[in-house]
Amino acid sequence: MPAHLLDDSLADIEARLDAWGEPAYRARQIARWVLREGVTTFEAMTDLPLPLRARLAEAYTLEPPAELARTDADDGLTTKVLLDLGGSEPGAPGFDAVEAVRMDYDPESPEHAPGTRGRSTVCVSTQAGCAMGCVFCATGQQGFTRNLTTSEILAQVLHFTRGAEGRPVSNVVFMGMGEPLANYDPTLRAVRWLIDSRGLDMRARGVTISTVGLEGPIRRLAGEGLQVGLTVSLHAPDDDLRRRLIPTAGGVTIDGLLDASREYVERTGRRVTFAYALLEGVNDEPEQARRLAERVRGMRAHVNLIPYNPTAGEGLRRPSTARVRAFQRELQAAGVNATVRIERGVEIAAACGQLRTDVVAGNAPPVAVLDSGTA
Repeated sequence: MPAHLLDDSLADIEARLDAWGEPAYRARQIARWVLREGVTTFEAMTDLPLPLRARLAEAYTLEPPAELARTDADDGLTTKVLLDLGGSEPGAPGFDAVEAVRMDYDPESPEHAPGTRGRSTVCVSTQAGCAMGCVFCATGQQGFTRNLTTSEILAQVLHFTRGAEGRPVSNVVFMGMGEPLANYDPTLRAVRWLIDSRGLDMRARGVTISTVGLEGPIRRLAGEGLQVGLTVSLHAPDDDLRRRLIPTAGGVTIDGLLDASREYVERTGRRVTFAYALLEGVNDEPEQARRLAERVRGMRAHVNLIPYNPTAGEGLRRPSTARVRAFQRELQAAGVNATVRIERGVEIAAACGQLRTDVVAGNAPPVAVLDSGTA
């Protein structure tokens, strides 16, 4: 089967066209058709010569993944889809599918400060499953299947920008299934297609990469010259507890992650976010908040507190609102900027891995495959 066009960079496409005796500007035309117009066939690229369209169809594919399931919440402002990556049937060995979520934010809602624009954020996956094994994560309990290609990552964004899905996507967060920095090169190629003026032309500051905490790749990302946001998972104020919550953390230390995060801040000028999933009686005590504050105080960073969404770990509980606010107040009193994540899609189990788990178990009915259209 031909390779997907978006697994190549723009430079790769230009080189291929040059070898065919075609001008470089054709690559920009092709990128516009695929990313801005959302076409899924080369025949639809009407400003390209017919012989070139035929040759492209022989060398590449633009086929999008089929939608296996969809759930909606928040009066239609949150939509979660499960996309088929070409494996076997749900529940059978080799089932290969990933989740993506679109969250539209109404500028008139309480979630927005007065005068701010509405935005549309897509949360994408970078792996089928995940090898990190976080005890509180549904994806982490599924195990790891494989890395996604660049085109499979971008397909999740394009799924929501084609046809009648709504307004353009303004933000993309790499916070879905998998560890983005463990699939570094395809993830970075996807980011570059998103922010390139000849690609989707999104603001770099509208893209955020979330990592469970891979120190070396964080430092590598710091040197890429990108203005994308970075979120680093801490989830604990000390290494022993963090390794219990993230069994694959191994030799990674919080001090090492903080040093890598400081390097990211210094080289990019961007503030780093530290994610902290709050688990009742595990990591949500006021004393733990004070210890966390001691470690991150003085950094150009903020802590995003995430009350646990019961999905995976047996015996884990969501803290009460009072405990969440008490933890936040301890951080703020110590001079640390701390926010509590606004929850979306609770009634559709929008946390990573839940829709896939439900489909495999037969608890979520598949939907008819949508016509992706050609824009």
